[in-house]
Amino acid sequence: KAMYSYNNRCVRPKISEDGAIDIVKGRHPLIPADKVVPVSVRLGETYRFLLITGPNTGGKTVTLKLTGLLTAMMMTGIFVPAEEARLSFFEEIFCDIGDEPSIEQSLSTFSSHMKNIIEILDRVNGRSLVLIDEIGAGTDPEEGSGLALAVIEALLRADCRGIITTHYSRLKEYAFGNDKIENASMDFDTKTFAPLYKLNIGVP
Repeated sequence: KAMYSYNNRCVRPKISEDGAIDIVKGRHPLIPADKVVPVSVRLGETYRFLLITGPNTGGKTVTLKLTGLLTAMMMTGIFVPAEEARLSFFEEIFCDIGDEPSIEQSLSTFSSHMKNIIEILDRVNGRSLVLIDEIGAGTDPEEGSGLALAVIEALLRADCRGIITTHYSRLKEYAFGNDKIENASMDFDTKTFAPLYKLNIGVP
């Protein structure tokens, strides 16, 4: 653990019990050092959830995984690759993450994603961290966004913390009107459309 921390320029995170996460320039531990782009993430204090929207190559999933991995590293006594970090203990970290390469593949795995989400909703509580990538994807957009909205409302009632990524406009509108969930987006170059991997909190 010490050698890993030294070799990867890790820092000792501040640890709290209140569910807050504040990562400053965190680096995904599984991306090579010469390719990784640092990302800053903050949630769990004034708002419980981040709803991240943006283009497919923009780094939404990497940001989601980074948050879960750094939290798990802290909970197992490993320093984290970041400039600084404040992380919380959670009883459980729940994930539903899957990059389906085609619509056909998405449709065939939709039911497995739903099975995961049902299990999460059955077990989640106020001491949980929940990470869901592309919520409600792989089905009719109208039905998918309605389903995603119902899942988000259930998670907010459970008072857990987490990050959800989506393309659905309906969810962005919902986040505008609910102070427990905050919109965020991955920045991109407006001229070249290349991803900048910068998280803009408060901007869908």
